[in-house]
Amino acid sequence: MSLCHVDAGREWRGGQRQTLFLVRELKRAGWPVFLVAQKGSPLEAKAKEEGLRVISLKMKGEADLWSSLRLALIMKKKKCQLAHFHDAHSLSLGLRAASWARVPLILAHRRVDFPLRRNFFSRRKYGRKLDMIIAISEGVKKVLLAGGVPAEKIRVIPSGIDFSVFDQVNDRDFLRREFCFSADDFLVGIVAALEDHKGHSYLFQATRIVRQHSPRIRLIVVGSGSLRLELESQVQQLGIEDIVFFLGFREDVPRILASLDLFVLSSHLEGLGSSLIDAMASRLPVVATRAGGIPEIVHHGETGLLVPPRDPEALAQAIIELYHDRQLASRLAQNGADFVRSHFSAEAMAKRVVDLYQDLAQKKGVKLDGGQE
Repeated sequence: MSLCHVDAGREWRGGQRQTLFLVRELKRAGWPVFLVAQKGSPLEAKAKEEGLRVISLKMKGEADLWSSLRLALIMKKKKCQLAHFHDAHSLSLGLRAASWARVPLILAHRRVDFPLRRNFFSRRKYGRKLDMIIAISEGVKKVLLAGGVPAEKIRVIPSGIDFSVFDQVNDRDFLRREFCFSADDFLVGIVAALEDHKGHSYLFQATRIVRQHSPRIRLIVVGSGSLRLELESQVQQLGIEDIVFFLGFREDVPRILASLDLFVLSSHLEGLGSSLIDAMASRLPVVATRAGGIPEIVHHGETGLLVPPRDPEALAQAIIELYHDRQLASRLAQNGADFVRSHFSAEAMAKRVVDLYQDLAQKKGVKLDGGQE
């Protein structure tokens, strides 16, 4: 008997990191868990490095019947009691597979606050075959409710992170050495996929405004995505190419965060914002938008500053405020660190997921094997 987790993600983003955290914690707690990961993906490689039970499967698209069949055979062979899907593609493939394999408990994670499509396929995907959908924030829950998902099929469980990786880093000058920044340069950073909903375009407009008041600002952009060339072109057009640095995908995000003076997240759609949790755990002051689940992490004036989405002027003013008021920035940073470290640990997240598993199993009369008492 086993718990089957499936993630079809091809890249390494916040969702894949959360999948890894959860599977890792379930294994530590003694659950017979295995992960089906996209063949050749960073998640597959990282999970194998950690010694987790991983099955590689090439998952093409939502209509990939061959992958559904192979996944069903895996579930039957492993005597899967519970299937947990971590992204939209794996959910489409997995619902068929779980049905064919007669898996008694089926769950899905929803980590984005994109509106659900109001069509037959979406209603089927989020319909009666699912026992529960885990929303990572109240903001995501609202989107699911608006999409027609019954409230009793939604459980809010925030994302969690491994704080130890941030505690091991204490090199404030890492980026200053790498890019020859001066001691009085003010380093602002964003860690996010280079996609439209992350709002980089508005951040770049804000950066041009900030520069007029705070010429020592330097913007560090970490992440990869489909809009890189377009965003680099925008930076050129705005005339800020000398103060904006595109680092691409990086494995050393904790070291980068430790080098920053301020973190910004400019999204206009956001499930929760795990990069914000990382930044706050690194004791950075943060400026973020009132989008999706972000206000559940950033409480304006207490753990950070909030501004409206798609508002470069407001974003610029918040950055300028924290540039000039270092005492306020320090207070927000400490409050933010205290808040996320008490609410968003990977261990706490995994425990809440296990509690949900056991509640559902009891209601459906399914006996789950494993776990430490």
